[in-house]
Amino acid sequence: MIRVATRADRDAVAVTLARAFADDPATSYIFPDRADRVKRLPRMFRLIFDEDAGGMPLVTGSGEAATLWRRPGQAEIGKLEMLKQLFPLIGAFGSSLVRAMRVGDAIDAHHPSGTYWYLHIAGVDPVHQGKGLGSASIRQGLAKAREDGMPAFLETATPRNVSLYQSLGFEVIDEWHVPKGGPKFWSMLNPRP
Repeated sequence: MIRVATRADRDAVAVTLARAFADDPATSYIFPDRADRVKRLPRMFRLIFDEDAGGMPLVTGSGEAATLWRRPGQAEIGKLEMLKQLFPLIGAFGSSLVRAMRVGDAIDAHHPSGTYWYLHIAGVDPVHQGKGLGSASIRQGLAKAREDGMPAFLETATPRNVSLYQSLGFEVIDEWHVPKGGPKFWSMLNPRP
């Protein structure tokens, strides 16, 4: 049911994640206008898919759910890599690029020290939420982390997701806000290898 996503899955994963994050607090802060957000999110998630492709991109059989994991030691994207992607970033974010960078910088500043698998993105198409697909995809990523003897880390800006992640063994290690009126985030660690 859960498999490693390939380049052929890129567009389907981007659409699923765009639908899943259409009303997320972080994407709503980045793109305050909902119509603009709905238009830009697929582009944003195609870029994120490309950034995370070297990690562990997981998808359900028909693309109803996806999780994008970054390998240990690769949780953050460097400024040089960001500069190489400047034109695609401008195309994806437009005038919202400054807010997107503010969110990204705040996320990077709250990563824990040490080495861990990073659950960068997890989403389920709203039509398929509540069926356990997201949890199954996360569990598969956690199994790889355990196999590697590594903890797993994530952050969420969606309050209702905190209890879901806690049910999967994650513990809240920090609560913080993106500067200049940004959303609240919860940083969570699953310490069990």
